[in-house]
Amino acid sequence: QLQLVESGGGLVQPGGSLRLSCAASGFTLDYYAIGWFRQAPGKEREGVSCISSSGDSTNYADSVKGRFTISRDNAKNTVYLQMNSLKPEDTAVYYCAAEAHITTVQAMCVMTDGRYVWGQGTQVTVSS
Repeated sequence: QLQLVESGGGLVQPGGSLRLSCAASGFTLDYYAIGWFRQAPGKEREGVSCISSSGDSTNYADSVKGRFTISRDNAKNTVYLQMNSLKPEDTAVYYCAAEAHITTVQAMCVMTDGRYVWGQGTQVTVSS
């Protein structure tokens, strides 16, 4: 069965850090661009950060530039999102998604239901 599983979420204070993981099973991530998305209560799901299949191109939403870093380790079939200097407005459920045949990494970060695989999400709460 094809599956993505997110982990690493939790409760942190403002200014803290978390590292999220997105692990694939049932398929190999080598040929897929990966995107991290988030959805806060009452808001639309939005693209946060994306990485090309080769790992040589990345994209970040303006709201997280300079604070978040996306990376991938194809040997572990896993993609990571390092989140630093967290703010209360970062509170959301974070999802990862995979899709092949993406022309640009920017296209991967456009929110759409038409992705090959979605994970179930991991909760990130930033509060004092």
